[in-house]
Amino acid sequence: ILLRECKIDHVDTVADMKFYVGKLKGQPVVITRSGIGKLRNASSVTTMLIKYNICDVVFTGIAGGVADFTNVLDIVVATRLVEHDYGIISEEGFIWRSGDPGYGNQEGEYYYCDENLVNIAYDVAVNVVGNDRVYKGTIATGDQFIASEEYVKRLADDYDAYACEMEGASVAVVCERFDVPYVVIRALSDKADGKAHESYENMGDIAAANCSEIVIEIIEALGKR
Repeated sequence: ILLRECKIDHVDTVADMKFYVGKLKGQPVVITRSGIGKLRNASSVTTMLIKYNICDVVFTGIAGGVADFTNVLDIVVATRLVEHDYGIISEEGFIWRSGDPGYGNQEGEYYYCDENLVNIAYDVAVNVVGNDRVYKGTIATGDQFIASEEYVKRLADDYDAYACEMEGASVAVVCERFDVPYVVIRALSDKADGKAHESYENMGDIAAANCSEIVIEIIEALGKR
């Protein structure tokens, strides 16, 4: 959807990753698909920030709902992100090791999206899907597709997470190291429970389309700053 709306000037291929360079809503953009998981995503974002003069990073896609009050096709704009799978496996079980000390993460636990980008993304999302379908909150990142009610409860209790996905925190780590503002926006394709795979298959494309529309309007809003 984004590529269809974008006037592509050229496409660069770096290490088998495609970067589409052009204009969207009259604004210069670089668009790429990061791939699934923290490692692939961090590679894509790092390459983009090294190769291009990027002012802001807008990362989007689908996620599983965690908070009880969220529903499929709701939008969660991350105010902060956390790696829920970063820690130590001991005889007592999993011990969460928080944060990325020494790389701009002051609290050592959560990564905070740019406040201005968060506010723009929230306002745009409300325009696209309605006020009662958009939330600001914590998004939990880990290298697993979550389909467990028990684990979802843990994410809500331990991290106050509204949604869970597989890439957002790695966007934060890379952007903070490069000192580039960022925001992560997720449309819920499922509730990360026992029916997550079925819901993902049925609702994933609709959720992704909503995300694309939101990104397009965000780019337009950024051009008016």
